[in-house]
Amino acid sequence: MVKSTKTQRLREKTRADVKHSQQTTLDALPERHNPELDKTSMPEQKKVIKITEIRAIIREAELILKVGFRLLPSRTYFSRVTSDLYFDEQKIASLRLRILQGPLATEAAEFSSFLDVTGISKGQHVIRVEMYELWSSEEKLTSTSEEVTIEYIPLRREDRLVKVPTVKSSTGANLAIISDNEKNIYREIEKEMKRESVSRRDEW
Repeated sequence: MVKSTKTQRLREKTRADVKHSQQTTLDALPERHNPELDKTSMPEQKKVIKITEIRAIIREAELILKVGFRLLPSRTYFSRVTSDLYFDEQKIASLRLRILQGPLATEAAEFSSFLDVTGISKGQHVIRVEMYELWSSEEKLTSTSEEVTIEYIPLRREDRLVKVPTVKSSTGANLAIISDNEKNIYREIEKEMKRESVSRRDEW
């Protein structure tokens, strides 16, 4: 039997160390990354409209209604939002808000409505704001509403009393407000575009 030399023993020890190191490394490998699992495990971001403020400023014969809101998770998820205004549970206006996009736009926005309250009776009145997205099927999505109670004291008595005020005008910050007349124009444009599209298909 040939006696192993010191060099041979050193080589055998090195081979054993390398083998053990490779085995340990392979056993400790992390599980393979699966992007499909990440997609299913990530929660879907839910679209939310949050009304943050309803402020009523009463003047002699005018009520200024300021409505602040946030669009979550980002305003880029929204294109158009509708806001209905109610005075003592009677609908007085429906505003279509076109949400402007851009790098300088923020998720927080506001709009103001100027109401003519000439002839409104003295006492408490409830103003409610409802905001939502409206699909072509007239289905309301991401709907939310908030209300505020105001104490109205007219400075002078009017000969004729009315139940609800009229909306004189509306303005918005970082958004565009579309009036009823503009809505009708947009509807006519959309109808005309659809007719042209159908006509082109027929020609093909």
